Amino acid sequence: MAPTPLLGSRTLDRQTARTLPPGPRLPTLAQTVLFASHRKTFFPRMRERYGDVFTIRLVPSSRVVVVLSRPEHFREVFGASPSVMHAGEGNTVLEPIMGSHSLLLLDDDDHVRMRRQLMPAFSGQALRGYAGMVHELARAEVATWPAGKPFRVHQRMRNLTLEIILQVIFGVTDSDRLNQLRPLLDKIVSVSPVIMLGGFYPSLLRVPPWRTYLTVQQQVDEILYDEIAGRRGNLAGRTDVLSRLLAAGNWTDVELRDQLVTLLLAGHETTATAMAWAFHELARRPEDLAFGQRAADAGADDELEAIVKEAMRLHPVVYQVGRRLTETADVAGYRLPRGTTIMAAIGLAHRDPEHFPQPQDFRPQRFLDDPPAPGTWIPFGGGARRCIGAGFSLMEGTEILRAALAAYNFQAPRATPEPAKPKNVTLVPARGAEITVTPR
Repeated sequence: MAPTPLLGSRTLDRQTARTLPPGPRLPTLAQTVLFASHRKTFFPRMRERYGDVFTIRLVPSSRVVVVLSRPEHFREVFGASPSVMHAGEGNTVLEPIMGSHSLLLLDDDDHVRMRRQLMPAFSGQALRGYAGMVHELARAEVATWPAGKPFRVHQRMRNLTLEIILQVIFGVTDSDRLNQLRPLLDKIVSVSPVIMLGGFYPSLLRVPPWRTYLTVQQQVDEILYDEIAGRRGNLAGRTDVLSRLLAAGNWTDVELRDQLVTLLLAGHETTATAMAWAFHELARRPEDLAFGQRAADAGADDELEAIVKEAMRLHPVVYQVGRRLTETADVAGYRLPRGTTIMAAIGLAHRDPEHFPQPQDFRPQRFLDDPPAPGTWIPFGGGARRCIGAGFSLMEGTEILRAALAAYNFQAPRATPEPAKPKNVTLVPARGAEITVTPR
């Protein structure tokens, strides 16, 4: 589960522009297109030309964004007071989908309160309780993989992570209810940027395709509210996330619904994509595949987790995270005015040879031999806004690897690696991460 990138909501006036770092003079629309569709090449070129800190402008209203790439600058941002560095404010476009109580939309005291209520369900003890359920679901999924012919593992991972959310997070196990929810949730998680425009222009919500999406959302909400009502006072023996939240916090039904939908949208595509990249790399590297299989056979969780972490480093699913300044502040040597959006470029930090020797290489051992310094590996963001599901995501990836590596050998059907392509806020394998498996 990774964080949602954001953009600030204010435009800076000309009097403050002189305080900004250098950046391209391309039209705002051109910069926006490059950012949206080619950020993996656009950002490195901007860093090469303008240095470790640069400014870009994005639509609407020529939003000013200062991009950072150095860990010490990330620490300034992540370590600053959350009241100065707002994250939730820039995510208001998600409110029609996630709800006004979503952790991703809240700032200041509201965010602290909601995060505190969520934390017990993601503690170390809780994660250990989920691992067995995740492993059994992973084993059931990999048992259906077609041996001997190429298939797109990314879609398989999307199916699996959706099932994990349904059963481990939502706690739905009744077969009829699962069959009812699967197609509905698949439509929810396939939300497009076009649908998100409804957050900027509420009048769109009255016409297709926005109205169609809201109809599906209402059907999902009815089921979730029914699950919440049935679970209250009936938690004996339940270890899923929803049941733990009910046991640990004082929640309204609406608050619970908003958090469940947030966990669905923040944790589905991100984890599925990270695991697809992991399998893509293992299929192309026999020595790393053998390393992973030995780890799976020996129950070496730290080595399996290292594979997941290296996949997240080499192929960051979310390329950047952002904050909006609520007051003038000193960041990365610049006096930046209120309204500036600060963007920590995860992708640039993860490919920095100063912190990751041979950064283009897939080397899981780097997370075992000499773990990266703080602030250099940040797929889950950092500070008070670090993704609350980070531990769950790593546990999930470890259990999926354990199940797949115990069952199969992997091969790459093509000699060339797959490029990444943008999909909403994520970067996914362009060909779906094609692999071929054969039973061990």
